[in-house]
Amino acid sequence: MQGSHPEGTDVSTLNHILCKHATIPADRGLFLEETWRLHPVICGFTSELFYEGRLHSRPELKLQTIKSNSRVSGSGLRFLPVAHEGNQSSCPEEADEIRKLVTEVLESPATWVNREGIEAPIGLDDILIIAPYNAQVFELQDRISGARIGTVDKFQGQEAPIVIYSMTTSSHADAPRGMEFLYSSNRLNVATSRAKCVCVLVGSPLLFEAECRTPRQMQLANAFCRYLEMATVI
Repeated sequence: MQGSHPEGTDVSTLNHILCKHATIPADRGLFLEETWRLHPVICGFTSELFYEGRLHSRPELKLQTIKSNSRVSGSGLRFLPVAHEGNQSSCPEEADEIRKLVTEVLESPATWVNREGIEAPIGLDDILIIAPYNAQVFELQDRISGARIGTVDKFQGQEAPIVIYSMTTSSHADAPRGMEFLYSSNRLNVATSRAKCVCVLVGSPLLFEAECRTPRQMQLANAFCRYLEMATVI
């Protein structure tokens, strides 16, 4: 038999407490409003899109920066456009471009300054490469031996001076698990907020031309469009 339940009982306990808020209200819990990782520019994007503007960087995090003659320098959000068609869960074109970018950074040579003002050389371990699908992880591992490469779920809780996020899929229509998976706000939040200094989103320009059919899909696509607005194209 199929039971009948009052409206609203299908949500989780956390969602019930949040009551459609993105962060916990002051009268219901404690929100940790300071990040010890994100440069203020990256934090600005993260806070606006995912934390109702309540998340702020520690003052000393503005010191964090990349010093390099490569395309990856300074701090903040970057977008590397790669044109391709018909790719779903793997994309050799993006994997090739990411290999070139990593090689460019390591051969520049590059250093990074931490929140204490200490400068150190950038090695392969200082670059985190993320993809939404295991098939793209394998493509990247074949090209960049020894690098820290994995899915979004694998790297939750980790961090690095430089984060590279390969979107992989050519367009919203090619997404093998649907638009909700590829454009997941949780995955975008986790992927971009691993970066201390620079986050590089690598993807097809067609991803920013999604044909949305529901308000939820519009909300998901909006986060990526906002990233593009705030990012520097490299």
